[in-house]
Amino acid sequence: MIAFWTRFARHKGAVIGLVVLVALVALALLAPLLFPGSPWTMAGRPFAPPMTGGFLLGSDTLGRDLAAGIAHGARVSMLIGLVSTLVTVGVGVVIGATAGYFGGRVDDALMRLTELFQTVPSLIFAVVLVAILTPSIASTVAAIAAVSWPPVARLVRAEFLSLRGREFVLASRMGGQSDLVIICRQILPNAMAPIIVSASLMIATAILMESAISFLGLGDPDLMSWGYQVGAARTVIRQAWWMSFFPGVAIVLTVLALNLVGEGLNDALNPRLARRGRV
Repeated sequence: MIAFWTRFARHKGAVIGLVVLVALVALALLAPLLFPGSPWTMAGRPFAPPMTGGFLLGSDTLGRDLAAGIAHGARVSMLIGLVSTLVTVGVGVVIGATAGYFGGRVDDALMRLTELFQTVPSLIFAVVLVAILTPSIASTVAAIAAVSWPPVARLVRAEFLSLRGREFVLASRMGGQSDLVIICRQILPNAMAPIIVSASLMIATAILMESAISFLGLGDPDLMSWGYQVGAARTVIRQAWWMSFFPGVAIVLTVLALNLVGEGLNDALNPRLARRGRV
């Protein structure tokens, strides 16, 4: 563990990204304390510029506190990003592990299914699914997971193909262990490093996709989100630039921080890559 953090700390960008990410997570967790009440509440006059009228970041078209919306929106965006990534990884691991371990016709069938999902543009597919399922946080999570699992499945399949012929796997088979035990206890733990790195990057992708869905007006109508705030401000961008600027900055910082952390995890979990980069 110490060696892991040492390698991670060598990546200065990853450390900065982790600090930014921790700050954003703290903002999301402390949102009810920092901004009690609903972010939908009209708190003052509309179109108040930043640092005026008691608004730190200004107000929107209905006089709602923009800072409160960003703080509460952080909870929604990060929750959807995390939950959809967990679902995505779960589906991708199951399909990829099954295809990579058993091979043959099972592999062919699952890979054709994966290719079928990959032929459809992700954002368009997600928007259609949300529209069919009716906009809600559950439908958004389901839509993002449905379009995001193929790359995970391919990654897991490749790892299983390279590991299933190793000596420790053959020894487990000779010892009479079942396929499920070999997959879960022998191969999967040795394939976790690239899965973890991929998952950290997928959270950023999920947040971007959720923002795009909310921007189009298909987010949960009862929950404030960054994408909704940017979308609501697009018609008044010349009159009130801050309405789209600050939520947009929040999205950029979160995605950038997650990508930097992902790069740091890649270096920390793959020491050979880290050493190669410093030779």
